[in-house]
Amino acid sequence: MKYRPEIDGLRAFAVIPVILFHAGIGGLTGGFIGVDIFFVISGFLISSILLQDIEQKRFSIISFYERRARRILPALIFTLLLIATISWIFLPPQSMRSVFQQLVSNAFFASNFHYTLTWGY
Repeated sequence: MKYRPEIDGLRAFAVIPVILFHAGIGGLTGGFIGVDIFFVISGFLISSILLQDIEQKRFSIISFYERRARRILPALIFTLLLIATISWIFLPPQSMRSVFQQLVSNAFFASNFHYTLTWGY
């Protein structure tokens, strides 16, 4: 698939409501819209790659997940280690249990379950 600059523009557009929502600016509740836009973009890109692989008779579920892991895991590991380090430095010890639980749930791609059970997410 060739580079699509309009997709980068959509990503930039999608991140704005998420940032504003998390910043708590003026009662903006559009963070979910930005997440939805990211889901649509991801679905489009992943479907395009899968369809191309299927058409060229080179689709493999193992190589699909290997490519995803190579792309996602380095950023995930870096982010989790960064959050753990910053939390250890700046948060009181009683907060570390909660942070650790969140980090573990994220590492195992189960954060939605964790947040549903603990925060009413």
